[in-house]
Amino acid sequence: MMEKHISVLLNETISSLNLNENSIIVDATLGYGGHSSNILERINMGYLFAFDQDSEAIRHSTDRLSKIGANFTIVQSNFVHMKEELEKRGVSQVDGVLFDLGVSSPQLDDEERGFSFHHDAKLDMRMDQSQKLTAYDVVNTYSREKLTRIFYEYGEDRFSSNIAKKIVEYREKKPIETTLELVEVIKSAVPMKFRLEKHPARQIFQAIRIEVNHELDVLEPALEQALDLIKVGGRVCVITFHSLEDRIVKNYFKKKCEINEKVKGVPNIPSEYLPDFRLVTNKAIVPSEEELQENPRARSSKLRVIERVK
Repeated sequence: MMEKHISVLLNETISSLNLNENSIIVDATLGYGGHSSNILERINMGYLFAFDQDSEAIRHSTDRLSKIGANFTIVQSNFVHMKEELEKRGVSQVDGVLFDLGVSSPQLDDEERGFSFHHDAKLDMRMDQSQKLTAYDVVNTYSREKLTRIFYEYGEDRFSSNIAKKIVEYREKKPIETTLELVEVIKSAVPMKFRLEKHPARQIFQAIRIEVNHELDVLEPALEQALDLIKVGGRVCVITFHSLEDRIVKNYFKKKCEINEKVKGVPNIPSEYLPDFRLVTNKAIVPSEEELQENPRARSSKLRVIERVK
């Protein structure tokens, strides 16, 4: 499974973190250890704290990182608890934080996890396999109105209402139990000409996954914690994979870098009125053509970087 995993925007992210051998780094989304292993190789006198909810990913990454060094701790927790978990370990400041959001390639490729609309599996989609809420619960218990809202807000799907209607009609006869069963219901709700443009289940599966894992709910609070933890000169790097995540990150970073309205346009602004952060790049960093050829799943990824300056 690890062999299939290719870390997205790896070189750009490692470069943006400005690592040195003493760096204290947080990988908020360990996954299968692609970014973390590269970080650990560069901080032989520093320390890595890595967070993940997925027990399978943690097992693989523990073995992978142990072959590089012992200067790391893996915390099985959602990154929204980052500050609390680090405080338990006596850590109040770090040199860098990385977020690589979304679902990893091994999770998509593991048919039993139910993330993929290409493989038949029980409807699951949990990143934390100990939590109760699953994709089955969302699909079979949410009201038509709630499903429509989720599909529209999280999937940005133009056929949200009709797909929700078809799901509710179908489950009146029997529960929708598997991924491909759900795919067929989705297809029945979408005009044929749109099915030819792209897979009709892509955005709906994304929406359900976001709902199951509360992905957007925890993002801004986690970003706030990361920025609180960063030392002067430290950076937070965030890789996103869809417009909803990227919009949250972009707007939050922009807000943190704005000059106080009271002094905008004033020459020689006193330092106390200047922002504590700066955008390292005004535009998001995107994959090179070479990376896209090697890893087509990187096509929608964007990297944004912010630095504490005071």
